[in-house]
Amino acid sequence: MKIVVGISGASGIIYARKLLEYLSYTNKYKIYAVASKEAINIAKKEANIDLIDFFKFLNIEYFDNDNFYSPIASGSFLVDKTIVIPCSVKTLASIACGFSYNLITRVCDIAIKERRTLTICPREMPFSSIHLENMLKLAKIGVNIAVPTPAFYGDPKTIDDLVNFVVGKVLDVTGIENDIYKRWK
Repeated sequence: MKIVVGISGASGIIYARKLLEYLSYTNKYKIYAVASKEAINIAKKEANIDLIDFFKFLNIEYFDNDNFYSPIASGSFLVDKTIVIPCSVKTLASIACGFSYNLITRVCDIAIKERRTLTICPREMPFSSIHLENMLKLAKIGVNIAVPTPAFYGDPKTIDDLVNFVVGKVLDVTGIENDIYKRWK
């Protein structure tokens, strides 16, 4: 299974990191990553992570967000699932309007037009009515909207427990089996 993970410039790099670690350590998937310049900067500030080094460490194929010549920029390159985590509201708006101004939005446009699984994780609070309308527009055409909202029924003890819950739900809605979080009994 081929999975593209886009990381846009929003707070919540911790979710992308956990998702990529989980997918990588299972050794079941070919993972392609794209990160915006803002995401690369936010990763350094929020998590003290150099994303490019992190991708290399996990043996994930990385494409620059401006690289429209990458294989994932074409609908004829078969990708099973695309996840944008976190998804800035700028990226959300671009996806909702079909405006492929970078590689992240292009792979989302491909997922939509080819009717492939697309999950986005908008990271903003509060949402304006414009943000909500963009999410509704995408949900109506089958895009999975997974706002990173942790639950507390699993009695989380650490931030990692909360992150695992969100990432597990993202994997669930994307159709990827996982055991990363404590499920409701």
